[in-house]
Amino acid sequence: MKTVGIIGAGSFGITLAKILARNVDVLMYSRNLDVIDNINIRHEHLGHKLRQNTLGTNDIIKITSECELLFAVVPSSNFRQMMKDFCPFLKPSHIIIQGTKGLDVSKISEEDYRKLNFSKQDVCTMTEVIRQESNVIRVGCLSGPNLSKEILSGQPAATVIASEFDEVIKLGQTVLSSKKFFAFGSHDLKAAEIAGAFKNIIAIASGILAGMGMGKNMQSLLITRGLREMIYFGTAMGTNGAAYLGVAGIGDLIATATSEDSRNYTFGKRLARGENFNHIMSTSTEVVEGVRTLKIINQLAKSENLNLPIVQLLDKVVFEGFDMQRALDFLMNDNYAVDVDFL
Repeated sequence: MKTVGIIGAGSFGITLAKILARNVDVLMYSRNLDVIDNINIRHEHLGHKLRQNTLGTNDIIKITSECELLFAVVPSSNFRQMMKDFCPFLKPSHIIIQGTKGLDVSKISEEDYRKLNFSKQDVCTMTEVIRQESNVIRVGCLSGPNLSKEILSGQPAATVIASEFDEVIKLGQTVLSSKKFFAFGSHDLKAAEIAGAFKNIIAIASGILAGMGMGKNMQSLLITRGLREMIYFGTAMGTNGAAYLGVAGIGDLIATATSEDSRNYTFGKRLARGENFNHIMSTSTEVVEGVRTLKIINQLAKSENLNLPIVQLLDKVVFEGFDMQRALDFLMNDNYAVDVDFL
């Protein structure tokens, strides 16, 4: 495999490009011509230098004809439309590994989404979207503690490539692995995708605690109880609870819920310090996936009758302006809470 494609040129797209370029040539797709010029002429993007074997294009035919393996890293809200755009040029021989940590509800109308009128059947993972909108069979996802700033600064990290196909896992490991980046394999694809989406919610809550001046005791408690809710939700969605105890689950959760480099953690911290919701969203340099995921999973908790107290109270805090201290008091006074009830 000489050339690997990346769909999306955000911070994680650039991170992948720098990792992949150590092993293969890289072709990045973006609709923004200025971005493509930066990559092809200046060999840089978002302030990061790129190797000479990394090129940019806005030509879907070019990237799909030259690249059998594609990494898709676009926001969840745009993912289905991206797949519709790429569909006419994709073949069953293509392999797509997605790195978007969110959920899709674009099958329903905008009105139903605004009214939160949807259920489990209306929510899709990104690999389900890929299969619904194309003839691509071999799909996978990239999940785990992959904070872009740390990787771009040269720090070591690991990820999980999850797929039902061994060849997808092995191929992903081959093109990504290096001395500073290790790729684990997993066959529990849906669990890896749910973990990647859910952990962003807990990261927002963790940021709120930091903004309120809380310490590590509260942060560790939140992460532990958040893991419980992640496993509870994941098993309700038909996945194996043990899958969340690995790198893509607890590993990614710890990194995202404790790091200043996490956009979701930063969102929560800014919110707790009094910044307006709309101002934070409009000034964030990258999409805060956890905000959208929170709304979706809170609605699923209602429609599926799931007890997710952190999710439910956080939804009130973020979208209804519920008092943060009162929300914390509610969580701390749950007399019926069990420490470990998910194994």
